[in-house]
Amino acid sequence: MAGSLTYTKGDATAPEPRPAIIAHVCNDEGAWGKGFVMALSEKWSAPEQAYRDWYASGEEFALGAVQVVEVEDGLCVANIIGQHGIRPQGPVPPIRYEAIEAGLCEVAKRAADQGASVHMPRIGAGLAGGSWEKIEPLIEECLVEAGVDVTVYDLP
Repeated sequence: MAGSLTYTKGDATAPEPRPAIIAHVCNDEGAWGKGFVMALSEKWSAPEQAYRDWYASGEEFALGAVQVVEVEDGLCVANIIGQHGIRPQGPVPPIRYEAIEAGLCEVAKRAADQGASVHMPRIGAGLAGGSWEKIEPLIEECLVEAGVDVTVYDLP
């Protein structure tokens, strides 16, 4: 049974119902400090600290990898390594669609195991320089077709 994809205006750091996973995109160079991560860090220190520790360890820290961090009862944050660096390399933006796809498919497995819905801003379409027209089909393929309900948030 397929899940659903819903768009809403609101705060992606306050998803309901629970259990829920907040998915977002991180870079592969250990930088945390702009974009949606700032909203996460305002609410919880654990996702940033876990990401920085993961980067420092080097263990399985690579494009497409996912780190899931529990922040509250029934609520986790999925740090998806989906961009190479933080700046465009000539005309090539930092986003790596294959890494986003691999990460979303991993998040789908976690969501299914937990009976969780997935919540996110328009991942990869901001500082990562990606095209939402390319990212949305990855969400449909990896999450919705796997039976996961997804909510994408735009700021009011």
